[in-house]
Amino acid sequence: MLNILSGAGLAVAIIVFLASAVAVVYLGTYLAKYGDALASLTGWGRLFVGSILVALATSLPEVSNNITAVRIDNPQLALGDVLGSNMINMLTLGMVALLFGGKIFLEKVAPEQGYLIVLASVLTGLAVVFSFFKTGIHVWQIGLSSIIVLVVYLVGMWFVYNRRPAQSDEEGDEDADITLRKAWIMFILVSLGVIVSGVLLAQSVDRIAHVTGVSSGVLGILAVALVTSMPEISATLAAARLGAADLGFAGVYGSCVFNITILAYADIFYRKGVVVNSSETEHYIAGVIALGLIAWGGLLLWGRRRFPQPAIIGGLALMLLVTVVGAIWVAFLGTPSA
Repeated sequence: MLNILSGAGLAVAIIVFLASAVAVVYLGTYLAKYGDALASLTGWGRLFVGSILVALATSLPEVSNNITAVRIDNPQLALGDVLGSNMINMLTLGMVALLFGGKIFLEKVAPEQGYLIVLASVLTGLAVVFSFFKTGIHVWQIGLSSIIVLVVYLVGMWFVYNRRPAQSDEEGDEDADITLRKAWIMFILVSLGVIVSGVLLAQSVDRIAHVTGVSSGVLGILAVALVTSMPEISATLAAARLGAADLGFAGVYGSCVFNITILAYADIFYRKGVVVNSSETEHYIAGVIALGLIAWGGLLLWGRRRFPQPAIIGGLALMLLVTVVGAIWVAFLGTPSA
């Protein structure tokens, strides 16, 4: 794939990064809107909508960014983006839950979301294990780890789908003015815009890393992961404002699930090995923190009617604190020595 920023200066790379970041945020919001409209028009429930359509729609920036990253021979950036995005997804959940009442927000979430939480924990855990115990086993140049991830994803989502709660009467009314045809057309057009923006985002970060000497893994975990997670932030906030906590919660955890599978898709385009084998110390840290936060969110959901409001608020605040501390730790690891 042609890298149009090859040889570009730092100023140009930063400008392209900012422009593509704005485009990803703007277009990602509409991806969530029209993805949700499609799901509403088909009559699916909010758990399925959030974990499949909204998660897929808001994760398109990660898809395009990570495939581009491996095509320009920067697998550390792809791995960092995935694990960093899962960290930031949980930061998003913590912030939105705090803003919309803590215990009140979580009490609106269906208990069936627990199946999705388990799947997100298993897949994130597999990514950490595979990146630590590097193996060169592959089938047709696709890592065995990638195949396992995809199989676990398909089986897990089949399980989630078959145990989703029934659609309630108030679901599916927000987009009554959008026809099915319009929803499909806009979804496809906006998706193409997100893909192009993601390609430019990956190339600009790769160039910034090359010029500054900052680790690509760190830039992926911090800068790119933050930007590519903005659609999730927008969609979760919008769902909370609509009183659709179930949709927002499923969107966050569904994105965590889908993000791990992106490593498998990227592996298809990486011809120099297995993507997870390019992991460095900062990737392990981000992965373990993401896994811990995913499980912690599940504990808070389980205890939403068992724990008092102060305990729920404290647990959500702890999620924010751990994410910030982890980000600072990763930043120090990737800072070039003098």
